[in-house]
Amino acid sequence: MRVLFGPGGTEGLGYPEGFRRCQELGLTALEVEFTHSVHMTNQSAADAGALARQHGISLSIHAPYFINLASAEKEKVAASKKRILDSCERGHHLGATCVVFHAAYYGKMDRGEVYSAVKREVLDMQRTIQKNKWNIALAPETTGKGAQFGDIDELLRLSQETGCGICVDFAHLLARTGKRDYDAIFAKLRPVRHIHAHFSGIEYTDKGERRHLVTPLSEIKELLSFIRKYQKDATIICESPEPMSDSVKMLRAWK
Repeated sequence: MRVLFGPGGTEGLGYPEGFRRCQELGLTALEVEFTHSVHMTNQSAADAGALARQHGISLSIHAPYFINLASAEKEKVAASKKRILDSCERGHHLGATCVVFHAAYYGKMDRGEVYSAVKREVLDMQRTIQKNKWNIALAPETTGKGAQFGDIDELLRLSQETGCGICVDFAHLLARTGKRDYDAIFAKLRPVRHIHAHFSGIEYTDKGERRHLVTPLSEIKELLSFIRKYQKDATIICESPEPMSDSVKMLRAWK
C-alpha cells in the first residue's frame, strides 16, 4: 500500500522552491494549480517536471475552473475543452499523472442529458490525447454542489464507460450531501486501483460547498483509518487554506 501526500499549489513559493519545501517536509506529491489559466509553456513545464522528479515529487494538475462540458453554448464547450487539453499538453511535459477538472453544471438539462454530453466530450478529448501521444489521464472530480455534475456514481460510471480516471474529493462528498459514509464510498471505489483524492476541512450549506477550511486532525485520522482498512493506494492532495502544513499533519497521522 502506497500513499502520497502533498499540497494543491506551492503557497506562493513557485518552482523550484515549492518542490524543495515539499521534500524538506517529507511530502511526495503536489498538484499544479491552473486556477484561472494555463500559465506554463511546454518548455517551462518540462523544466519544472525534471525538478519535481529530482525532489521525489509526483505531480498532477488542476485545470482552470471555467469549464462546462454540458453548456448549451457550443463556444463554451469548445473553450472548456481547450482549457482541459492545454492542461493535458503541459501535464505531459511535466510528467504529471492526471488532469483534474470540474466537468459540468446541470443547468436546465436533466442528469441523463448532462451525463451523455460529458461522456461525448471526454471521449473526444481522449482521442486528441491519444493522437498527440500525451501520457496523461483525464480525472473529472467529485463536486461540492448539487447543481454541479459529479457525484461519485456518475464519475465511476463515466470511468467505466470511457476509461478516464476520477478525482475523489472527500470534502466535496460531505458538502454535496451533508454526510460521508466512508464504508459505502470505499466499497464503490473497490475497482479503482489508485485513488487520486482531494481532502480538507469544508464549510457548506444546504446548497453545498461554501469554502475550504483548515483540516481537523480528527477528520484526517478518520479518512486514513479507512484507507488502511480497505488497503488502497492513494495520492491525497490537500486543498485547505494551509495546504502544506495540513499535508504534513496528514503525513504525521499516517506514520
